[in-house]
Amino acid sequence: MVELTLIRHGQARTGARDEASYDSLSDLGHQQARWLGENLRSNAPFDGVISGVMTRQIETVESMVQGGALAGVAHSTDARLNELDYFGLAESLRLSHGVEIPRDIQSFALHVPLILNVWRDGNMDAGLETYDEFCSRIMGALHNAAGQDGRIVLVSSTGVIATLAAIALGLDMVKKTKLFLRVMNTSVHKFELVGDDLHLTQFGATPHLEHPDRAHARTYG
Repeated sequence: MVELTLIRHGQARTGARDEASYDSLSDLGHQQARWLGENLRSNAPFDGVISGVMTRQIETVESMVQGGALAGVAHSTDARLNELDYFGLAESLRLSHGVEIPRDIQSFALHVPLILNVWRDGNMDAGLETYDEFCSRIMGALHNAAGQDGRIVLVSSTGVIATLAAIALGLDMVKKTKLFLRVMNTSVHKFELVGDDLHLTQFGATPHLEHPDRAHARTYG
């Protein structure tokens, strides 16, 4: 049995209409990660950190280091921890179904289940990563991390974390969508990998954001 800790990146550039505009942390996102670093500093140390190659994921690691966690810990990257191609999928959905890309959080909450269902059913643009390919690559990243020595923490994104949780719990797409929408920025999740069996042991912990004066920092963007 191997325990793996997964962390979602800090708040990115919410309201963006494309990946390039979205893919960096906001000032609040950096602060969230620093607070998480301070919180983790008092826990048992990690021996390694692996992030995706996206800017927001790497910046989250850097700000956690500033907060006091992961100092001196080797940081490597694995593109298999990158987020699903939301903007690519959204454009494919727009062209095939006439569904416009959302401009506010309420529209986004309605948009996500449409994307996930059409994607799972194989009805997106043929040039995009398929749902099965996505599931395969993120499980591959988990197995790779499980083969490392010591305690490993992974920094990734909502779609990766929600999909792994759905796999571990055997959830259908409706329930997975609910998870997708409730993965808070810099939330901490724990999984156990026993052979090929994945188990979820902690979902969505945010002890670093539980101070009353940090309520504004409990974000999902």
